[in-house]
Amino acid sequence: MSTRSATTNSRWLHLISAIVVLLAISVSTEGLAATEGGNPVESQPEKRSSVTSQIGKGGRSGNADGRSTTDEYDALRTGGERSNRTIRQLSSKFDSTVSAAQSTSFDFWIYDASVILFSDDDNDGHFYGIDLLFDADTVYSVAEVYAVVYLSYEGGPWNEYAVTEDFSIFGASSSDEYVLITELMSGYPTGDYDLLIEMFDAYDGSFLAGFGPGDTPELAFLPLEDFNRDEPVVTEVSVAVSHGSGGGSAGSAFIAALFTLILLRQRCRC
Repeated sequence: MSTRSATTNSRWLHLISAIVVLLAISVSTEGLAATEGGNPVESQPEKRSSVTSQIGKGGRSGNADGRSTTDEYDALRTGGERSNRTIRQLSSKFDSTVSAAQSTSFDFWIYDASVILFSDDDNDGHFYGIDLLFDADTVYSVAEVYAVVYLSYEGGPWNEYAVTEDFSIFGASSSDEYVLITELMSGYPTGDYDLLIEMFDAYDGSFLAGFGPGDTPELAFLPLEDFNRDEPVVTEVSVAVSHGSGGGSAGSAFIAALFTLILLRQRCRC
């Protein structure tokens, strides 16, 4: 072997060794990114969010007021048993020392409720849209109330997901049906949900009536998931380069290094 050939081979060995070291550093850095202080980083509980519009008159044939609200809540509670009725914490505008459970009234009731589910972009049978209609009645000629609605994931505890504005109900009339149209945006894993409606006095926040899956099957076993989990399935042809646990940047570094080697080799031949 000539001196020139030996020198060329030695340079190639040094270059390849340097590239291997760089790739090892890249893979090691990605591994450390998933840890903090040598320990795996725990993912934070996913917050819940939803967008709701309301129809206070005319039922589903009525017109929404054009406004929508974005509601944000803590992560979905899935563990533990649920009670027959959940008592919402009273708003600060009411006396916080008064329990809503103390003022249950037989003068108010929810006569009926129905649900239409919509928006299933990935066609897996689970929806992120809830169109809820309910009809509240009273023995009085007119009363001012509001409602809170909850979801229970796979039989777990109730989780508030929307609140109505104050609205009026007129005796036992069906003309005061109320509609909540909600899109679950995040924080709701795929599964079966039950739905609960609770009605409160708009004057002092006292609990008036509840209506849930025990009252109608319309509010039971609703197949739901949030918008972020409802991703359409897109069929496409792609070429993936995988290098074990190294991930994307390690693969990019390998391709860049290989390209550099090819260029250097062509230059040396020239």
